[in-house]
Amino acid sequence: MKNYLLALLLVSFTTVCLSQDITYGVRGALNISNLDFEPDADFDNEHRNGFAFGGFVDFGFSENTSLMLELQWSAEGGKAEELRADYIHLPILLRFSLSDRIILGFGPKIGLKTWKANDLFSTAAFSGVAGLEYMITDEFFVDARLSYGLTNVIDQDLKTLEAKNNVIQFGFGMKL
Repeated sequence: MKNYLLALLLVSFTTVCLSQDITYGVRGALNISNLDFEPDADFDNEHRNGFAFGGFVDFGFSENTSLMLELQWSAEGGKAEELRADYIHLPILLRFSLSDRIILGFGPKIGLKTWKANDLFSTAAFSGVAGLEYMITDEFFVDARLSYGLTNVIDQDLKTLEAKNNVIQFGFGMKL
């Protein structure tokens, strides 16, 4: 019986994979980021304005549901030079169409630091992300995303301080 269920699951998964509508595109965004310190920082912790850019692949499961994988470079951290960190992120967004033009998405985001080798940041970061997208035309869109860090981005050697990345992105993109 278990073999039949496994075979049915594999056939169902294969059918969904073969019937996907796949779209590709590019996206750029303005970042407003900051670090949320625990305990609270005893220094001036101002937000950093930066940018992000990358490409995406959107796998359509149905008319209203899709899974989008994006690879993006993003400037994050705080305003002070020693609080800046740049990342290569992989957001994985489960997306739902609320109407013909509005799409809601949420999911995890995995990041690898691309900044200096010996700074106070750890190599990897994990965040949760949620966003809202508005399709201007069939190809062009604008969006807003909120990303909240779930892991400590400060190197583990600094046991007295913990920080999480918080990022708001305002983006513009094009489906190819």
